[in-house]
Amino acid sequence: MAATDFVQEMRWVGERLLLKLQRLPQAEPVEIVAFSVILLFTATVVVLLLVACSCCCTHCCCPEPRGRKAQVRPMTPP
Repeated sequence: MAATDFVQEMRWVGERLLLKLQRLPQAEPVEIVAFSVILLFTATVVVLLLVACSCCCTHCCCPEPRGRKAQVRPMTPP
């Protein structure tokens, strides 16, 4: 998909979302609940992705401090 197609698709989705939001006060209660559930699901996914990325970046950028290293000595044969 070309970049211009992607931009046009995102603009089209944004316009549909804005139109849906403008019509929401006059909508049926079922439509309001359905739209709220979809919105809540989308927000949850975004928040979980942010938490996962922040946890991953924390472990990559700030490794846990290592303890003191113990020297290994060779065993003497009996």
